[in-house]
Amino acid sequence: MKFYNFEVVIEKESEDDGYLAYSPGLKGCFSNGRTIEAARRNIREALIQHVQSCLANKIPVEQREHLVHVEEIAVGIAE
Repeated sequence: MKFYNFEVVIEKESEDDGYLAYSPGLKGCFSNGRTIEAARRNIREALIQHVQSCLANKIPVEQREHLVHVEEIAVGIAE
C-alpha cells in the first residue's frame, strides 16, 4: 500500500449552509458536506477515487515535498 499526502482546503459556502472542500494539488478534485467533518470525510473519498483514476490511466500523481497545514483557532480574550 502506498500513501499519498495532499493539502485540502475547506471553506464555508457563501450561498449555502454547507462547506466546500478541495485539494489545490489535484485539479478537479473537490467535494462538499453539510458540516466540516462531513466535508472532510467526503473529500477523503474524492481523493481516493481521483488518485485511483489517475493511476488506472497512467497519469502521474505529484506529491509536494512540503505540505502546509492551516487551521482556524478561536481564542477568548477578557475585556
